[in-house]
Amino acid sequence: MSRITINHHLFLHDSPIHGSGVFARRDIPKGTLVIQYTGEIISKQESDRRAEKVRRVAEQKNTGAVYIFTLNDDYDLDGNVFDNYARFINHACKTNCEAVNIDDEIWIETTRKIKKGEELHYDYGFDYSNWHEHPCRCGKKACVGFIVDKKYREKIMKTKKYEKLMRSK
Repeated sequence: MSRITINHHLFLHDSPIHGSGVFARRDIPKGTLVIQYTGEIISKQESDRRAEKVRRVAEQKNTGAVYIFTLNDDYDLDGNVFDNYARFINHACKTNCEAVNIDDEIWIETTRKIKKGEELHYDYGFDYSNWHEHPCRCGKKACVGFIVDKKYREKIMKTKKYEKLMRSK
């Protein structure tokens, strides 16, 4: 893929982590809101339906991605829309950004200074229930091997399933 400019901070390009990634066009200070995560506002019920549909396709084709963020108690945001470049920010076990909810808008904010050319990534915060279905490819020294919220990482590393999966890699 050729480099695609997203905004004055970011560009889209091939990622060594997975598929396409979002990279810094220039040095970016800590605490900068670099891009809004946009999409369709949907009900919780519709959110569950779409996530289940993606899960079924993923089982059949070994592909799939859910781009849904919680907005509030009533609504979620489905970021699987053409012009939402923020959906290309990859997960990593050691991050340089985080997703923040500001007045029911999702923004990606830097958690440290990011150097020009560096790929942006944040913790997707996946739930514990199906952690083994989401392998992580971040390659960070702190990588757990699976995309799961950091609050569950120590717990999964103590399971027999984790030990078995890591031995088979």
